[in-house]
Amino acid sequence: MASFEYVLAGLSDDVVVRDRDILAGYTTDFRKKYTGVSPALLRPRSAEDVSRIVKLCNQHGVPLVPVGGNTGYCGGATPDDSGQQLLLSLERLNSIQEIDVENRSITVGAGCILSDVHDAAAKEDLMFPLSLGSQHSCQIGGNISTNAGGVSAIRYGITRDIVLGLEAVLPDGRILSNLSPLRKDNRGYALHQLLIGAEGSLGIVTAASLRLFLKPINRVTALLAIREISDLMPLLAKAQQFTGEAITSFEYISGTSLDLLISKKPGLRRPVPNPSKHYLLIEAASSSPFMPLDQAAEGFIEEGLAEGRVVDGTIAANERQRSEFWNLREHIPEGEVLGGGSVKHDISVRSSDMARFIELGTDLVDQYGNGARLSVYGHVGDGNVHFNVLAPEGVLAADFLEEVKSEVSPRIYDLVSKMDGSFSAEYGLGKDNLSLNSKYGDPVKRDLINIVKRALDPSEIMNPGKVVQLPGCKSTDEE
Repeated sequence: MASFEYVLAGLSDDVVVRDRDILAGYTTDFRKKYTGVSPALLRPRSAEDVSRIVKLCNQHGVPLVPVGGNTGYCGGATPDDSGQQLLLSLERLNSIQEIDVENRSITVGAGCILSDVHDAAAKEDLMFPLSLGSQHSCQIGGNISTNAGGVSAIRYGITRDIVLGLEAVLPDGRILSNLSPLRKDNRGYALHQLLIGAEGSLGIVTAASLRLFLKPINRVTALLAIREISDLMPLLAKAQQFTGEAITSFEYISGTSLDLLISKKPGLRRPVPNPSKHYLLIEAASSSPFMPLDQAAEGFIEEGLAEGRVVDGTIAANERQRSEFWNLREHIPEGEVLGGGSVKHDISVRSSDMARFIELGTDLVDQYGNGARLSVYGHVGDGNVHFNVLAPEGVLAADFLEEVKSEVSPRIYDLVSKMDGSFSAEYGLGKDNLSLNSKYGDPVKRDLINIVKRALDPSEIMNPGKVVQLPGCKSTDEE
């Protein structure tokens, strides 16, 4: 009998799902790059259920792959093709356990959908700031495990900055209960931080205590056409100055990205009349009824126009128009898909180096890309840009993009390395980025991660083949 059958035999029937049709929804990653095989999906109802599952897997040496909303880009929640790895879904652990209004904290199960956390906070006139395009399907446990970034990181930080405490099941089945939502707790190592961004390789997050903020009652959103890419950071500094550092989002959209989307989605329209090479989507928000953000935004745009940095722009007159602006930004990836797909580069550099990176990276694509198109967009206010390469119009994308991966991507990553940046700003490592981590990651950091992995998970049952590449193991690209 296969080892996993011993695990399944020790679990109640309501936890185990073997239906092939249901499993098919969990065995292919979001980008349809990886497809694996699993004998069963496990759906526990409590941390104690998760503990029992992990203990059984440890006892019988059965690998376990945690899955959330399956919205990741790096194959971090996809099983391999051995047919021996069990899938673990936290979707039933989806309760709002506590909201402490005065402490401005919320405690939730790992299976909670991100938008449900938003709604629960909003009912108390509070706000949970993590905001993603996939927020109606991604789960908090997945956000924590991948250390998700989002469009408001410039003001509120990334996931790591808004997690106060975690409950997690460790690889030996013990439950680490560290849910206290304290702002200050200096009792040794912050162990919960070790699990954030670990993609389930060191334990299974089952619940989290999260920071909440006062709900904004005053918001202003503007979409601007700007003169040059070099104007990015001066405009950010000016926007922060005019709004009293109330900027929550500072998003760049290249003219090529916007043109591609509009060409594929004719129902969408350009908010400013004349095409531009560069656009900014800027949002500021305040919980103060006395902060004149409209006046601040108008003053900022007027000065930008007078300096020649802003070419054109418009401020959203109402919530409908604000939604239209954000709809353009959030659907840029769809434009790439409709345009034949892209080779994605999830880059971070210092904010002060952002414009220079985009300029030098564009030169590399022009020189070595054989006519490739660029789609560039992202959270440039916090140093993150999606630098994606597409095939020329009318060229077979599949073959062309393979050439991009071999001829262009290494040059882009070399540039990022020279600028002391990161090849993975917010997507994580998963399967996809292990080879990049081997080449560009800090070897001392990799060694320390291997030591931690072996210490906590000596049987290597926790999401094997993701994040950690132990010596002697092949990366996905080498298989």
